[in-house]
Amino acid sequence: MAARTVVLTAVTMAAFASNSLLCRAALDGGLSDAASFTTLRLVSGAAVLGLLARGRSPSVATSGGGWVAAAALYAYAIGFSLAYLWIPAGTGALLLFGAVQVTMLAAGLWAGERPRPREWIGLLVSLVGLVALTRPGLAQPDPYGTALMLGAGVAWGVYSLKGRGAPGALAANATNFARTVPLALLGSLGALALVPPHVSPPGALLALASGALASGLGYALWYAALRGLTATQAAIVQLSVPPLAAGGGVFLLGEDLTTRLVLAGTAILGGIALAVSGPRRASRRSPGPSEAGESAP
Repeated sequence: MAARTVVLTAVTMAAFASNSLLCRAALDGGLSDAASFTTLRLVSGAAVLGLLARGRSPSVATSGGGWVAAAALYAYAIGFSLAYLWIPAGTGALLLFGAVQVTMLAAGLWAGERPRPREWIGLLVSLVGLVALTRPGLAQPDPYGTALMLGAGVAWGVYSLKGRGAPGALAANATNFARTVPLALLGSLGALALVPPHVSPPGALLALASGALASGLGYALWYAALRGLTATQAAIVQLSVPPLAAGGGVFLLGEDLTTRLVLAGTAILGGIALAVSGPRRASRRSPGPSEAGESAP
């Protein structure tokens, strides 16, 4: 693997993991409400992706995308933000990652794909890990946060499936982000009836960093990195995102790293690694993050 690809991939994985850290820092610290954080994140992400897409090719800067995909993207973003009111960064990233992969594998089964035995085994191991992580007990993550993050993962899986094979991945994502802006504004208006909006300057900076840098610029770097990765490599390197988020949560946010999280996380990530590995998938190059199972935004 070329040094340029290694550097781009490492920076991108750090950006994806930082989304969990930025959101958790803003919401758990009371620096912003979830709806406002989501709106600022999507608006800034749309602005950066739109500029990048227009700079690459003005004629396709608004091509691709769709309202169903945009609705799925917004459902992911708001569920992601709300979940981090209750659960730690590492747990959230792991739940999100597992839910996305299970959703995409289940969609393949529904579409008539015939998984190999190692894929069945990997899926089963990952499901066992998810069940172990979320089952009732002393170290169980908050059930509300867990349900919200699992829902966010399903929504991101749907979003990835909707974008699979779309021409101009950067332009399509820019269009979808732009279409989430009115949805986010409506969501913020609806939230007024429940929670008064509050965004401190540090909270706004965290939201803008999440949207413009970790999401917008992160996706652009990911598209560049994918040119040097096979589909299997692209899927496997994303296994680094939950551990990076968990480590960042421990060292930067003072969160606990529980035995349950470590064991369940090993099962989830190990099962996914088993499912995506193998000579058949390794031979195919990945045209874009949706094709590669982008699962850690």
